Amino acid sequence: MEGSMLTISFGNWMELPGLKFKDWVSSKRRNLKGDRVMPEEIARYYKHYVKVMGLQKNFRENTYITSVSRLYRDQVNNDGQDRDISTQHLQIEKSKFTKRNWEIRGYQRIRDGSHIPFCLFAENVALATGTLDSPGRLEIDGEDFPFVFHSMPEFGAAISKGQLCGKVDPVLIVGSGLTAADAVLCAYNNNVPVIHVFRRRVTDPSLIFKQLPKKLYPEYHKVYHMMCTQSYSLDSNLLSDYTSFPEHHVLSFKSDMKCILQSISGLKKIFKLSAAVVLIGSHPNLSFLKEQGCYLGHNSSQPITCKGNPVEIDAYTYECVKEANLFALGPLVGDNFVRFLKGGALGVTRCLATRQKKKKHLFVERGGGDGIA
Repeated sequence: MEGSMLTISFGNWMELPGLKFKDWVSSKRRNLKGDRVMPEEIARYYKHYVKVMGLQKNFRENTYITSVSRLYRDQVNNDGQDRDISTQHLQIEKSKFTKRNWEIRGYQRIRDGSHIPFCLFAENVALATGTLDSPGRLEIDGEDFPFVFHSMPEFGAAISKGQLCGKVDPVLIVGSGLTAADAVLCAYNNNVPVIHVFRRRVTDPSLIFKQLPKKLYPEYHKVYHMMCTQSYSLDSNLLSDYTSFPEHHVLSFKSDMKCILQSISGLKKIFKLSAAVVLIGSHPNLSFLKEQGCYLGHNSSQPITCKGNPVEIDAYTYECVKEANLFALGPLVGDNFVRFLKGGALGVTRCLATRQKKKKHLFVERGGGDGIA
């Protein structure tokens, strides 16, 4: 992400127990002027936290999960279908104090580029992958041309390398969310002219800008102000730095770096571009789950998305409604922003701690003496 950009959430919203974010920033000899901070600062804070708390053994870097599957299911839960192990083995497994509900397979990539496969077992699994794995696509002709980007890092890298600076032709930015606004700011601050295309009206009450206080998020309201006041008209044509196209969509991209736009009334326009950035949301990669994880959503016939079809969970425990011992948090369940420590991580932890206490109590009552709770 561009170095000048700030997090949506406040810095202290994202701090962890035992190390205040402001104290850590002060130790780096930097004064924290506002509540919002740069994303790379949060990343460095988390890395430092893991080290100072001695948690390195609990993390596995460069690890890729390829499969998360049930070892067994109760007969009442699946009508006796598709048991992965024998009935006798099932009874043995279920009699153990610690269940091995899940088998997790994957590989770890090491420095020389080779892959080391692994397989481990867990009683509980928490899904916290976010939803940035698969950028949304327009599914139109020419979208795979090299001048069309689908992520902010790609576009930011092109800006940093100077590939677009000094270009006469504008950059086309598609989308009306905060990531699209980030791209507008990135281009605008680097003197790259912008054509901003989005399907909604500028007065649409569901636009994210209307949910952010002006004093706390002035840069996003600057973009929203431009969206409202610097829109395209047949009289003015393109403006020098920024022009918005409300209620428009892209029909196609051409090999000569041109695009065709169409308004809600059907009027078509053709523009020459220096690049295009399609930022219309993204989807999680849940390929390691059966049915790509679709069965976990509110609508099991549709892919999991943050807004349209999040994972269906218990509101207090964050356990998936359709899969016991599987938890989900963050954007997968529709939570866009980090919300203090009272969010999904605490909900999952509290649920597991409560269950662990119950197990210990049951274990002692039954006279167990050689197990580990």
